[in-house]
Amino acid sequence: MPWGKTDREGDSRGRGEAAWNPLFAHLLDVAACTGELWDRYLSDSVRARLIEAFGNGDAAFARRVVMFFSALHDLGKASNCFLRAFTRRPRYATDAEGLRQAGVRWEGAARAAGLPLARRWEAEPYARHEHITAALLPRLLGCTCHRCGGYGPRLDGLHTVATLLGGHHGHIPNADTIGRALKAGRPTAWEPVHRALLDHLALRLGLDLARVPPAVRLHRPSALPLFAGLVVLADWIASDTSRFTYRSLDQSTEMWWDDSRRQAAEAVTGLHLEAWRPEPRDWSALYPDTPDPLPFQAAALTALPSDGPALVLVESATGSGKTRLALSCALHLARSCGHHGLYMAMPTRAATDQTAHEIRAFLDACPGTPDATANLAVVHHTAGTTPLVHQLIDSARGVRGEVDSLSVLDAINDPTVDGEGRQQGQHEGRTVLDPWYLQRCRGLVSPFGIGTVDQITLASQPSRHWFLRLFGLANKTVIIDEAHAYELFQRCLLSATVSWLADAGASVVVLSATLPADARQSLVTAWCDGHRTAPRDGEGLGPVTVVDQHGAVRRTGPPEPSVSVDTTLDLLPDPGPGELAARLLSEASAGGITAVVRNRVRSASDLYAALLERAAEHGWSQEEILLVHGRLLPRDRLPVEDHVTTLLGPCDDNRRIRNPRRPERLIVVGTQIIEQSLDIDADRIYTDLAPVDLLLQRRGRLHRHRVNDADRPERFREARMTVLWSPDADGLPLVDPPSARRPGRPGHPDGHIYAPYVLAATWYALGLRADADGTVRVSLPSDARALIDSVYTVGKDGPAAGPDDGQSPLRALLLRTWEDWQADLRNEDNNAHARAFLPYRAGAAAEATSLISGVANGDGEPGPRAVGPPSSGLVALSRLGEPTVDVLVLYQQDDGALTYDAAGALPADLRNHRAAPTAEGRAAHRAQQRHLLSNTLPIPHAWFHGPAPIPPPVTWPPLPHAAVHSRPTLVLNRTGECIRGPVGCVAYTPVTGLVRRPG
Repeated sequence: MPWGKTDREGDSRGRGEAAWNPLFAHLLDVAACTGELWDRYLSDSVRARLIEAFGNGDAAFARRVVMFFSALHDLGKASNCFLRAFTRRPRYATDAEGLRQAGVRWEGAARAAGLPLARRWEAEPYARHEHITAALLPRLLGCTCHRCGGYGPRLDGLHTVATLLGGHHGHIPNADTIGRALKAGRPTAWEPVHRALLDHLALRLGLDLARVPPAVRLHRPSALPLFAGLVVLADWIASDTSRFTYRSLDQSTEMWWDDSRRQAAEAVTGLHLEAWRPEPRDWSALYPDTPDPLPFQAAALTALPSDGPALVLVESATGSGKTRLALSCALHLARSCGHHGLYMAMPTRAATDQTAHEIRAFLDACPGTPDATANLAVVHHTAGTTPLVHQLIDSARGVRGEVDSLSVLDAINDPTVDGEGRQQGQHEGRTVLDPWYLQRCRGLVSPFGIGTVDQITLASQPSRHWFLRLFGLANKTVIIDEAHAYELFQRCLLSATVSWLADAGASVVVLSATLPADARQSLVTAWCDGHRTAPRDGEGLGPVTVVDQHGAVRRTGPPEPSVSVDTTLDLLPDPGPGELAARLLSEASAGGITAVVRNRVRSASDLYAALLERAAEHGWSQEEILLVHGRLLPRDRLPVEDHVTTLLGPCDDNRRIRNPRRPERLIVVGTQIIEQSLDIDADRIYTDLAPVDLLLQRRGRLHRHRVNDADRPERFREARMTVLWSPDADGLPLVDPPSARRPGRPGHPDGHIYAPYVLAATWYALGLRADADGTVRVSLPSDARALIDSVYTVGKDGPAAGPDDGQSPLRALLLRTWEDWQADLRNEDNNAHARAFLPYRAGAAAEATSLISGVANGDGEPGPRAVGPPSSGLVALSRLGEPTVDVLVLYQQDDGALTYDAAGALPADLRNHRAAPTAEGRAAHRAQQRHLLSNTLPIPHAWFHGPAPIPPPVTWPPLPHAAVHSRPTLVLNRTGECIRGPVGCVAYTPVTGLVRRPG
């Protein structure tokens, strides 16, 4: 019997079982998992796509066929080039020598039983086992085409399935790769073994093999990634040795099959992979603090189709209740369409962590059954560092009745954990998180998830396991928040994923305070392309757009809310950090909360330093001035964000109780984190010049919580926002970035962040609305659309700049920057289209051969990367912004000990816990990873280039410790100076973050 799995982690031997699992037993485990997922996890629409592709409408038959093919993903393991691995000493295995000896015993028994093993292992050609599966499967099921060694017709369906199975380790292979694997598969010698496996598997599944080839018709593009994703998920679950036992050869395969089905059912239950089947819930049951929906919310829910998927676009002001509406739409669509859950995509990790609390409360209010649990995965690179994640994990432990030492380990230096290892304020609800979902790509297959928008932009690009991302999303209602915040490159990729989701039968809800008309239209077009239809506009106006699966477009909702918010804006030339600091300190000296949003970390830090320098002379204390930005370690940044939110955030969910912790006065200086991630309320806002839609978003933090209105200082009763801009010699905004191509001409670094044209056009649009005293009065949201369109809607002849003769400096600035902007937009569009997979391109449906990828396309995940020449392939990117390198930051104490903190209170555990077989060892590994993530931050690539570059990470001496040997690591002394890595080039403090030393 060929082996399929070996006990590298020691789980099986620890239970007194075998050191290896027969291949056929693993195939049965995967088949059983596929069946359980089919019955209990798949959404109705995804199941329908697979019935269409594998059963000609016969659901029961399609289920058996998919189970059969899914099991055969590892057929290629019955080959010499795979089986020889058992006889070699494995790396990073528990008792590696003992495992090797077990392999030697297996080889002897296998040869004695007549298995066609090679006489000389080293002489055998090599191919990956999944590619051998792809090469051999079609001929075993009856294809007699030339590639299969015959002269008959090609059975395209079988070759498509085989190609998809050949990608179950992440990359769908091309025809050449599959062709080269045929030799390594030795079909003549191994065919009897392979046929025996197929026949035995068909017998267990009750499947007539003769009916299989004609039933396989994968004509719909989405069926390809859906099938491939289901195979990977079933394989990953079945490979979990904590949930599946290794089988003994003295048992019958009937007994194996019984065990497989029982353990698969327990695994799906244990991982909370039940599809969401919620009971009806009216608005007041979901949100008792606001028992009646607002008019636009009620109109949107009424406009949803009674059956079938929908694209819903909601454009409403920040804080108006869009998130609650989106979650209510997801509830409706789960009931009407059978979507198994939801995923909410956020622009930043901080915004993800904040909104996750709201989703948890929603899920607690509408479970599928009275005793059901909802697994809420938090999906971003540093999810393991957030308190909510560990609260949810603790809730999962309570559901399973388990005690895990991770909570005890976290309690050692975590003040939020009490003496019994329980987090203070732990939520007692039905929403949980199994740690299984913290690993790469798994968060998206959870029925419920919230994470960054990167996961959606990566779901339609060739990268490792891209199809698993798409499969996870396709079963859900996908909610995309802050849609206006994404660059064109991201919007193009979002549109590509929306097309796939439409073809798969999923639903999409898009939320935005301010969405440019072309962005709205591109999403509608993408949705209709996925449904092979064209948009058909109906009558109606309003902030909510609903598009059904037939392309019918309906706009609804009151055009304006009953209450408009008046805001006064003024354009102020930036006086520099010193004068600005004095102005801020003086203005709020008698009380008031001021928030300052700066476009760059450097300008935020400079202003913060100037505020501290002048604080005493104005009677301010250092505690009344806060700085928050993204160049801090999560260990330092998260407590600051939490502190700011504690002081300035809402006291309760309905914002009807004034926060008793709100101070009389405070100045908060930050970057876009304030705009995108923190639910705070300021009495006064200053902001750098930014695109008009982002300025309106920043305005959303001004007078955000009405409960504070009565207590605002008299001078701040009027909502006022000051926009800081830098004038050039002509009195126009300085928007071009510094450039070596324009020596001697001034530039502004903000031009690297936002398009110079959009900055200039925003300044001009606001200036047109200014009164004689220079103030701009805006009523929101009624004025938002006109403001946005005045910046982003440009005629074919370019932007207009008033009734001048076209020779003014303003006209020249707008025309020049507009032409540059158009070139940049074309570049973003071309980059996105070059990377994105589409279900339909030029009217043709995607085939498996058009979805191939390879290692050069990358993992689609952030992580440590060397700075060097670009990859030979088109690497999947979630955004076109400047790439970064993730680095680990550690401190060295006077005695040489490494710690996570400068004070030395947190010793760094850098031992290798990966292969630890015990629960304590696994808990130590998870705790270690959490600490490492808390001490990791990104460094921009620009720091490694240009004048006085710092040495690239590949030149930094690695630490000898196993857990961090491959990570670029900065070692700091207790004062934050770098003493290992780029020595003398960078420094760090927990307030200002990582800074680059001048060369």
